[in-house]
Amino acid sequence: MIPGLISIIVPCYNQGIYLKETIQSALASTYRPIEILLINDGSTDNSLELAQELETQHPEVRVLDQANGGVTKARNTGIAAALGEYILPVDGDDLIAATYIEQGLSIL
Repeated sequence: MIPGLISIIVPCYNQGIYLKETIQSALASTYRPIEILLINDGSTDNSLELAQELETQHPEVRVLDQANGGVTKARNTGIAAALGEYILPVDGDDLIAATYIEQGLSIL
């Protein structure tokens, strides 16, 4: 665990059309440090390729690939690999506000 680091866990199954926007919303966070673990859950669309492009472009993004096992298994895979003090689960088609993490931590 790395104190202060927020691990954003993003399971993804065939959500390639939303993936870039989801990751961009997390990257726009006013809080740092963050890591984004994008777990491709056996997608049959272009999700894995898009995820790997995002990983190449952004050092905060890490891609994990697994055979399809469902969203729970994918989320648990991400949590097991996370280095953060806190975990933020986000679905592959979700968006978060830039201040979402910062405001959440102030409440915690």
